[in-house]
Amino acid sequence: MKKSHLLFLIGAPMLALLLVAIRVYYSAVVWRYPGPDVEFSISPNENFSSINGRLKQGNIISSARLFHRYSQFKGVLNKYKTGHYIIKHNSNLLDVYRILIIEKNQATLFTIPEGKNMFEIGKMLEASSITSYDDFIQSARDKKFLQDLGINADTVEGYLYPESYDFAPHQPAKSIIKLMVKQFNKKTALINFSSTTLSPGQVLILASMVEKETGDKKERPLIAGVFLNRLKLKMRLQSDPTTIYGIFEHYNGNITRKDLTTPSDYNTYTIPALPIGPICNPGVESIKAVLYPANHKFLYFVSQNDGTHIFSENYEKHLAAVKKWQVDPKNREGRTWRDHENQ
Repeated sequence: MKKSHLLFLIGAPMLALLLVAIRVYYSAVVWRYPGPDVEFSISPNENFSSINGRLKQGNIISSARLFHRYSQFKGVLNKYKTGHYIIKHNSNLLDVYRILIIEKNQATLFTIPEGKNMFEIGKMLEASSITSYDDFIQSARDKKFLQDLGINADTVEGYLYPESYDFAPHQPAKSIIKLMVKQFNKKTALINFSSTTLSPGQVLILASMVEKETGDKKERPLIAGVFLNRLKLKMRLQSDPTTIYGIFEHYNGNITRKDLTTPSDYNTYTIPALPIGPICNPGVESIKAVLYPANHKFLYFVSQNDGTHIFSENYEKHLAAVKKWQVDPKNREGRTWRDHENQ
C-alpha cells in the first residue's frame, strides 16, 4: 500500500473526528443566546422532548440534538423540574443546562396553613404575585376541570392540601390547583375511609368543620364526636364557621342574628344536616379525627376564649358554661389555647 493511501486512511477519519469536535465545541461553548434575558417556564409533567423543542424554537440553544445528547450523558432527561427560570443574554448551551438543572428556579415558598378556605388562599396567592385571585376562584369553580381532577363537587374546597409549596411567580391557577390536589391525594392515599358510615365527601366536610372549630389538636376527636352525636339525633349542628362560609365573599367580620336565621346550604342553624360542601381545607389530623372520633355523650361545646372548649351533655349545663365563658367579661380577656400546653 502506498504511503499516500495509508495517510489518507488514517488522516480522513481523524479529520472527520476533529471537524465533529470543533462543531460540538462551537455549538456547546462558542454559540451564545443572542436575545435579551428571558423567563423560561417548565410546566408540571412536561417531558424533556417538549422542553428541548421549546428551547430550540426560542433560539435559546444552538442544537436540540446536542442538548438531548448532553442531558442523556448527564443522566438528567427526567430531572428537569417545574418552575420559572431566567435565561440570560449571551448564555451558551452549557449555561442553559446549569440554569435548568443546577441553579434554583424563581420559586417562592408558599405556605397554606390548615383551615384556610379557597378565597383566603386565592388572596394569599395574589399577594405573593403567584397567580391572580379571579383566575384562582374561577378555576376552583370550573366543574369540567374538577371532574378531570377526579373531584365530584361544585368547588375544589377541601382538596387544597395545607402545606408549603415552591410556586413560581405568575403561574397558571390551574397548575397550582393541580399540585395542591395531587398533594391531597398523596397525603390521604393510605387513610381508611371505610371506618365510618359517612361517605368520603362527608368525612371531608366534617373534617373541615372540626378544623375551623378548634385550635387545640387534642380536641379534634372530641369536636368530631359532638357533631356525630348530633347528626345521629338529627339535631342541627349550629356551627358558626359553616354559616360564615356561606356568606364569606360578603362577610365583614361580624355574624348577625339575620345571618344565623337566613337559610342556606351552609347554614347549619337552619338545616339538620352537614353543609353542602367543605368550608376550608383541613389537614390529615382533622380527617382522622372524624374517622376515629372520641366516644362520649357530649352534645354541646362552648369556647373558653383560648381556642379550647367546655363540653356538655345537656342544654342546662351548656347554658351555665355559656354564662361563665361568654357572658362574664373576666373570662374573655387575654387567653390563648397554647396556655394549656404548659399545664
